[in-house]
Amino acid sequence: MSTAPISAARRREVIDALRRGTVPQAGLDLFAVGLDRFAPALDERISTIASGGASFHAIRGEYGSGKTFFARWLAERAKRAGLATAEIQISETETPLHKLETVYRRLTERLTTATEPASALRSVVDGWFYTLAEEVDEAHPELADDEEALEAAVENLMEERLRAVAQTTPAFSAALRGYRKATLAGDAATAEAVIAWLGGQKSVAASARRTAGVRGDLDHFAALGFLQGLLTVLKDCGHPGLLVVLDEIETLQRVRGDVREKGLNALRQLLDEIDAGRFPGLFLVITGTPAFYDGQQGAQRLPPLAQRLATDFSTDTRFDSPRAVQLRLTGFDLVRLGELGRSVRDLYAGAAKNPERIAARVDDAYVAELATAVTGELGGRVGIAPRLFLRKLVADVLDRVDEFDDFDPRKHYALTVNAIELSEVERNAAANSVDEIELELP
Repeated sequence: MSTAPISAARRREVIDALRRGTVPQAGLDLFAVGLDRFAPALDERISTIASGGASFHAIRGEYGSGKTFFARWLAERAKRAGLATAEIQISETETPLHKLETVYRRLTERLTTATEPASALRSVVDGWFYTLAEEVDEAHPELADDEEALEAAVENLMEERLRAVAQTTPAFSAALRGYRKATLAGDAATAEAVIAWLGGQKSVAASARRTAGVRGDLDHFAALGFLQGLLTVLKDCGHPGLLVVLDEIETLQRVRGDVREKGLNALRQLLDEIDAGRFPGLFLVITGTPAFYDGQQGAQRLPPLAQRLATDFSTDTRFDSPRAVQLRLTGFDLVRLGELGRSVRDLYAGAAKNPERIAARVDDAYVAELATAVTGELGGRVGIAPRLFLRKLVADVLDRVDEFDDFDPRKHYALTVNAIELSEVERNAAANSVDEIELELP
């Protein structure tokens, strides 16, 4: 866990997310429990990406085991190394995996860097052109007073950097040229439309497309070329790689058979292209349940993909290699859940009105009692308890202890769980816990 000073804004963002029952977008290193064993190997992998390599990992875990948490924790580490990141939720209706043009569009919508929030594409492109102009200035100082010649040199350098991309996807560099011209001309509307088209957005004005010299919408076949171009742009403007997380890929198991086949084949194609060296600087991560990796409605349905994902999990979990293709998340036991709760309590206390009262009334023993109680409400399934446990700890206990001088959770708080605050998986577990109560009948 992090030992660096914690800013008030960062602390507040984390606590607010936990209070809502969601995974924070940042600050996960402040209370990451059980992930230290992965850190050295993943940091090594990130270094490889930053040096121009490419890589892939599959995260494996049951519902509630922390796959989304893991992915965002990894994204934070990647951003600290300068990489850009994008987290994409795979969905049958919103983001079907087999439509790579849609996956690319979601990628650009969720593109983030250490300094830019989601939808960072335009700032990245602007930063790229700024970098190109600086390189031209340094190499050709004699052009400083000739604006037309300077711009021609910038365009030539752009074409040189995108030569490999232009061989298969000339529309990418054409759109960048159109964006640059519109920007220099002060045509903000056209520039905005062209950058939207470059990000894979549909229904871009025909006039803007004509200005940029491109036609139609981005299609499945051009999407990979656009990804290749984006990696080039990112590298040139100081982001040596891109971490792309395809979350909840197990949704493929629930779609129509032909759609599932196309989705699995799209994933196989991505892995093949990574292996072939087409995407230097790409770190692709997918998350899914064991049923997706092992079941006949998942990866096993496409043998070439199953072979690429194959990982031996027959040994004890403590011998799992963090360098393997699949990384297994084992979820929580009560000991780790208590450790997680203590980390969050200490984080909260750092900005509390009365940290001494927090420490006294929400001591280690009480945190363990609450963890046990929440788990009991969920049928004893510790693995799915962290979200609800942390929400109860922050919103029901820590907030009240902090606000009210005389509030004592042991005296004034009784755990209650309403169906409305539960996810589907938690609701099913809670229902089963009631069904399993043995009644003594006369």
